[in-house]
Order: sequence, then C-alpha cells, then structure tokens
Amino acid sequence: MPYRAIALDLDGTLTNHEKVVTPKNREALLQAASQGAVIILASGRPTYGIEPVAECLELQKRGGYILSYNGGNIVNAQTGEKLFTQFLPDEVIPVLYKYAREKNHALLGYAGNEIITEMPDDQYVKEESRINKMNIRKVENLLEALEPHPTKLLMTGDPSDMLKAEQELLDMVGDKMDVFRSAPFFLELVPKGIDKAQSLRRLLAKINLTPADMIAFGDGYNDLSMLKLAGMGVAMANAAPEVRADADYITLSNEEDGVAAALEHFGM
Repeated sequence: MPYRAIALDLDGTLTNHEKVVTPKNREALLQAASQGAVIILASGRPTYGIEPVAECLELQKRGGYILSYNGGNIVNAQTGEKLFTQFLPDEVIPVLYKYAREKNHALLGYAGNEIITEMPDDQYVKEESRINKMNIRKVENLLEALEPHPTKLLMTGDPSDMLKAEQELLDMVGDKMDVFRSAPFFLELVPKGIDKAQSLRRLLAKINLTPADMIAFGDGYNDLSMLKLAGMGVAMANAAPEVRADADYITLSNEEDGVAAALEHFGM
C-alpha cells in the first residue's frame, strides 16, 4: 500500500451535498482500512459533528482518529481518549463577542451536542446546524453561556463581510489566536498555531508514521496546510482554485465519489 494513513476533510470532500458518505466512498475506505491504512477524519466540525461519520466508517471497531475543531482536539475514535486539546485564550473571547455584536455578525459556540448562539435564525448558523446534525439553542448572552475554555468559536455572515472581518480580527487579535475562513461564510476562531497540518504532525508522530506515509484529501482553504504536508495532497474537483493549484493531484468532485476514485488511482 503506497500510503499508510488517509486524512480526510469532511464537508465538500468526503461527504456529498446531503452531508453523507456515499456507499462507494465508504466501501473504498473500509477496504483501505482492512489493508492496514489508518483513517483520520480532519474537520473544522466539533467532535460531536464528526462522530456520525466515524461510526459510518466503523472507526470505533477498526480504529482511527478524529481531528475536530480544525485540529484543536485529537481523539482516538476507538477508545475515546483525547490525545491533544488546546483552548482559546480567555482574554480574546470578550473581544470577539464585542466585535460580533457591533458588526451584527452571528457568533456561535458549542455546548455538548448543541450549538449556542444569540442569533438562531441566521441562515449560516442554520447551515452549521445542518452540517453537524446539532440542535441550535438560543441564549440571551453568549459570553455568559459559553462553557469554560472553548476550543473554537465560529462567526458567520455574508462572504464579503467575513472577508473583511477576517482581516479586521487578525489586526486586533492575530498575535493571540488564529482567524481564517473554512468556507466563504464561516470564519473560524481558534487557538494560535492550530491547523490541520500541525495536529496531523502531532498525531503521526504518536503512531510512528511520517507525513510521507499520508495521503490527504480536501477542498477548502483550511485544508491547504494538510495537503502540502502530506506525501500526496489530493484536491477535489470542486475545491477552491487556490487549493487545486497547490494540490499534487485533482480527483473527481465530492458528488462523484472523488475519494474512492483517487484511492483506486493510487492502488489503495
């Protein structure tokens, strides 16, 4: 087998527009796992939002790993053991909250299996709910309702507004945390130095593999770092142009079983 680890973004990559893993992609990954490949689900989703995909791929039985919050958490899918976690600095959270309120952007956090926000009717908050199959709970004051030491917050809004917010927040708090778009309408607010590549390096070291042993699949801006890290970085046909430009290989789209097609191409 040319690659011993398979790192997969979910939305726009492994899952289709209905946010499900197609039978062909599932079969290809189960086959690769049966031959010894380590499956790693690497997503900006919270852990709870990744677990249904892990169950679909039988990671609890076969083994594998979940990198949630864009790498802020690493979880052993078989044992539930948390191998790594990092939190947002406490002092930046009021700054983010104040900015969101002033600009009238939706800001959300996570509490167990719920999304919490002051703006439950925002269309992009609803999209985050749909993606993760998590209920939305309206709160009067997000700052007071957040669980202590969150790993990630998410700001949502029209793409042009999020592009502007990304730059303004980087100027305000970019020395203390990372700010980037995982989709044109999603602005990820995460700890400094957290991205998929950094967490994959941590995980690969723990399981005695190297980046050269890994094939990685992605479509979004937050996947670029892991595609560059991997021995083989595969972009979906539906990926952002910058992602396709930096990939080693371009496969079919997420609607066309692109993951399965690439695994077959590389003899996995």
